[in-house]
Amino acid sequence: MGIEGLSDESVLRLYENIKQQVSADNFNGGRHRLIGEAAKQQAERLREEIDRRRLRYSPIDW
Repeated sequence: MGIEGLSDESVLRLYENIKQQVSADNFNGGRHRLIGEAAKQQAERLREEIDRRRLRYSPIDW
């Protein structure tokens, strides 16, 4: 199942999870120590799906 098959809540939850990981990276003194390029690409796919569904979200501060 792709992102398209997930519920709105699941898509937002996945996106927020990545956002929290980025925040933890920033808190630990470095950018992207815990989170890599694959997660950044996943976040972009999720953001596109969120936009397509016209859901409200706050963007990730990379």
